[in-house]
Amino acid sequence: MGQGAALKRRDFLAACALPLLGCQETRHIEGGFLGVNQARGHLLRPDDAGKARAWPAPSVTRRTRVLIAGGGVAGLAAARALRLRGMDDFAMLELEDRAGGNSRGGIVGGLPCPLGAHYLPVPGDAAHDVQDLLEELSLRRRVAGRWAYDERHLCHSPQERLFIHGQWQEGLLPLQDMDVALLADYQRFARLVQQASAAAPFSIPLSSSGSLAPQHRALDALTFEAWLDQQQLTRAPLRWYLDYCCRDDYGAGLDTVSAWAGIHYFASRHGFQAPGEPPSAERDAGVLTWPEGNGWLTRQLAAPLGERLHTGRVVIRVAAGRHGVEVDAFNTATQAVERWQAEQCILALPLFVAARVVENPPPALREAAGQLRYAPWLVANLHIDTALHDRPGAAPSWDNVIYPDNPAQAGRYPGLGYVDAMHQSLQAVPGATVLTYYRAFGIEAAGRKALYEQPWTHWRDSVLAELSVPHPDLRGKVTRMEVMRYGHAMSTPVPGVRSSSALRVLQEPLPSAWRRLHFAHGDLSGYSVFEEAFTQGHRRGRALVLA
Repeated sequence: MGQGAALKRRDFLAACALPLLGCQETRHIEGGFLGVNQARGHLLRPDDAGKARAWPAPSVTRRTRVLIAGGGVAGLAAARALRLRGMDDFAMLELEDRAGGNSRGGIVGGLPCPLGAHYLPVPGDAAHDVQDLLEELSLRRRVAGRWAYDERHLCHSPQERLFIHGQWQEGLLPLQDMDVALLADYQRFARLVQQASAAAPFSIPLSSSGSLAPQHRALDALTFEAWLDQQQLTRAPLRWYLDYCCRDDYGAGLDTVSAWAGIHYFASRHGFQAPGEPPSAERDAGVLTWPEGNGWLTRQLAAPLGERLHTGRVVIRVAAGRHGVEVDAFNTATQAVERWQAEQCILALPLFVAARVVENPPPALREAAGQLRYAPWLVANLHIDTALHDRPGAAPSWDNVIYPDNPAQAGRYPGLGYVDAMHQSLQAVPGATVLTYYRAFGIEAAGRKALYEQPWTHWRDSVLAELSVPHPDLRGKVTRMEVMRYGHAMSTPVPGVRSSSALRVLQEPLPSAWRRLHFAHGDLSGYSVFEEAFTQGHRRGRALVLA
């Protein structure tokens, strides 16, 4: 039977079954919160009276040549850079029980799944450090004089689909409401992205683009929404799609991120393809993904560290002196404070954390920490014991997104959809899998407060309600749901961040009083993606001057 016939048969069976699904009861679903330990991070917060926590005197003193504070992507990249230089006398302190930051994976119902970031776009020519990593991991190699990527790790097709007006559509750009005016808006936005790229190139990582162009500075001065208003691009489907893209990469919508960020999303990678236009070479390059998401990458980076990786450590104090750096860390296992003495310290911490723990911090650190805004995220992993019935339209894909009935009220479906952890498998018949659902909360404090204060059952019911719209049989097939909460998941590029002189200062050698401190985090780029964090960490580790 041909593929088209098979899809029609599937659609027919699904259509016959759907009327019966509404009467299904929700089965007992096990689960709860897991992962990021908010209590550890909150040890750094002052009490209700504004008084800092009193810590006991250090019970032990340890020495190392280089200390890396933070085991996220940037910290792991810095460690790799030191190893490549033949420098093994270093240690890493990590808050959680495993390294990886926002790029970690887990197991739910015996199946691997992402706990955070879930893919890496095939890096462009500017991302040399990331390309080198992929070559080291045998994901990238020369074939007949051209670079090729291991197809086992490239996302399998179909990659994306959108649930809109009761059926699935291939791709995420809304096409169901297409008319002449909407098509004209799509085409015009595509031209504007091309023009912006030609006027001043956009690149990933940002450090490869040199000084900030005047055109980028102007775009950084206003929100993406305000810029779209100026361009009279007002059609709801286009606005919804652009808002979705911003929430997906930056954690907040087009009314929050800068116009520079909104255009950078497209111009730095694959452009914007209007309906009917041929795909660009960059879009054809695809993405790399794994069942556990980018946790696969951070696991490879952490594996060589061995005993140099010290988990469950809360960095509480960093003091830079003329002859070295002193770092105090609370060991959550022993409940004791450890003191570390090092010649140099790489601070791979979010800048708002670094500003709290560094004694007499550089003025640029205080300024940058005050400029950044962070978006909280929720990641829910749903284990289902059998394949879901499907609505008519495009076949099940890796990335599955829901379009709101009224895009002007997109808050009705606040999530970013789900990815299928078993999409990369070669199983012949769909069966048990894990659906990984994402929701970004924007930068308002109310979102973070709700994320922390609402019980697991609230998020369970909210996620089930949202995903049951395209999958009415979901409630009867979920056996377990585990919810990961990231209170400060990523820095969001609000207006002014790209132009920040303080962020630029922290990426250069600091004056003598702080010359032994080196900052390395995705925050330095003003937004959080793997390529930026990895490049920041790798370059700090590579440039470190060792006596």
